[in-house]
Amino acid sequence: MQSITFWLDAARKVALPQSMLPALLAVCMSSQATGFSLPLALLAVVGVALAHLGMNLFDDYFDYRKKGAVGIRDELASAGFRARIGKCNYILEGKVTARQYLWASIVFCGLAVAAGVMIALFRGAAIGWFVLIGGFLGVFYSGYPIRFSYRGLGELLIGVIFGPLTMGGVCYAACGHQEASVWLVSIPIGLLVVNIVYTHAIMDYEPDKSIHKMTLAVLLGNKQWMLAVSALLVFTPYMIMVAGMFYTILPLSYLAVFLTLPLAIALYVRLVDFTRNETPDDTTPRFWMGPMENWERIRQAGIDWFMIRWMLARNLVSLFAIILAIASFFPSIYL
Repeated sequence: MQSITFWLDAARKVALPQSMLPALLAVCMSSQATGFSLPLALLAVVGVALAHLGMNLFDDYFDYRKKGAVGIRDELASAGFRARIGKCNYILEGKVTARQYLWASIVFCGLAVAAGVMIALFRGAAIGWFVLIGGFLGVFYSGYPIRFSYRGLGELLIGVIFGPLTMGGVCYAACGHQEASVWLVSIPIGLLVVNIVYTHAIMDYEPDKSIHKMTLAVLLGNKQWMLAVSALLVFTPYMIMVAGMFYTILPLSYLAVFLTLPLAIALYVRLVDFTRNETPDDTTPRFWMGPMENWERIRQAGIDWFMIRWMLARNLVSLFAIILAIASFFPSIYL
């Protein structure tokens, strides 16, 4: 019987900010609404975390079942960084079986469903739609027979799950109704979450293509189109925020999110350099880029060119969400 810590590591708890920050942002934005309940809001956040962990285990399980031990090892040996980080490691090392992975994923997802049932007792059965749709998309992200991630739709699916579904579901759990501001902000957040995995996909384009992994970048197949989509993912969120303020859906305090624009520009410029094989010699993190932990070790390993782009994408959505969460408590002044 493995420990809880073991299964949290196996379920890639390091990726939890991807779901936790949108969920907590929805709580902050809903906190001033009528009918707000902090216990139900926090229960929804816990449910989102459990579902995320369960879906990560499902993803590893389905990938392992598709390729088997030999296929996975070959893929990890030849593929890019994304494929090599944390994929089925505990199964391949013999610490657990694939069947145990499946049961662990069922337990995590079962607890998430239980949280949804508890919320439904207070908010009604409508919360079940968020649970059902999120569960369907999460399981069939890599599960048979649909396998969205093998059809070039994985990145977009992640944006839907961790953007509108997460924020809309948490908002409903928190206050018993939907807030237009939460739904609008969920779109920029979803796009920036997509941008994290899409940035991976651009840098892993050649190895992903060589093993026939159909990411969005591989589906596009053209570097100019890849950069065009990257620009949409990185800069459209700011245009949506301006539109929301112009139409008085969002307060002017949300203009503070433009403090993150230098990160967006820095990331896009570095992706342009990467696609043109013009990787800058200077990959030294700047203080305004946000946290870049273990950087000296990363530099010594020779992967600073990769990690500075990935961490910029991660930090962009993290700071975007944190600034909006803080701004949501400021007095609401509209155009």
